[in-house]
Amino acid sequence: MNSSHQSEHFVAPVEETPLLATDALNVEAASISLWADLWKKLRHRPLFIISSFMILLIIVVALFPGLFTQTPPNENCLLANSDGPPTPGHPLGFTFQGCDVYSRLIHGTQASLAVGTLSVLSVLVIGVSFGALAGYYGGWIDALIARMGEIFFALPPLLGALVITQLPLLRENKSVWTLVLVISILAWPQMARITRGAVLEVRNADFVTAARALGVSKFKALVRHVLPNATAPIIVLATLELGVFIVLEATLSFLGVGIPTSIMSWGNDISAAQQSIRTNPMVLIYPSIALSGTVLSFIMLGDTIRDAVDPKNHQR
Repeated sequence: MNSSHQSEHFVAPVEETPLLATDALNVEAASISLWADLWKKLRHRPLFIISSFMILLIIVVALFPGLFTQTPPNENCLLANSDGPPTPGHPLGFTFQGCDVYSRLIHGTQASLAVGTLSVLSVLVIGVSFGALAGYYGGWIDALIARMGEIFFALPPLLGALVITQLPLLRENKSVWTLVLVISILAWPQMARITRGAVLEVRNADFVTAARALGVSKFKALVRHVLPNATAPIIVLATLELGVFIVLEATLSFLGVGIPTSIMSWGNDISAAQQSIRTNPMVLIYPSIALSGTVLSFIMLGDTIRDAVDPKNHQR
């Protein structure tokens, strides 16, 4: 076709096509960070408020037991009060050894919460470090960490803890730190796997590519740009695992291979209450309720955070 027969294109003058206000970009608007966006979603959820209140109460009890009881947990234990009923000043009665149940319940919060918290922090350091290196660098580093993790994945946590705690060095030096070490050895692969997946999703993002193009080293890009944007699933898993670790401590203490009996914990109290289960079952029920309530609080908090950070649940 001849160019003379082509239709001419009409372009409207700029003044006849003004920019609408809805098309303008508000450069003065404050950007919403990941944490601010997460808080905006969580603060209106009843489960988040309830679980946060319960966890805050548990933390206060663990840090300041003197605010809730003035009775020493291991003093004034009289055999005359063995499995005794509640009396004034002793609202939950007495244990088989004549100790105050309520006082032991309050002071036992420290050890149980300490094991869970320290174990989570240790698992975060090990798992996040290994997972971030495996996901960002890949290659032989990824293969090596994956094979190491598979060794522990093949070992059930409870069975593995029973085996490791019976090693001569650990068996003769039982303490809170020993139990934290055992839990960390068994639990880091799960954290590493979650971190690796989160890093894989972020490492090829445009802002990471731009940082590398500006001369930022791989390691600095990982620390400054990749990890901060991969924390959501890590936080969810850490919250859920804290409850799991508290249960694991109670289970191991119940079996006699966890925290020494000289240290008060809910697991030790549950184990000691076996001999009173027929005559005074409430001595077993009270620490069980405390343990279940604490674990339930962390599970509810973890589930709520997971729903908030899940892209499938975001409103469009």
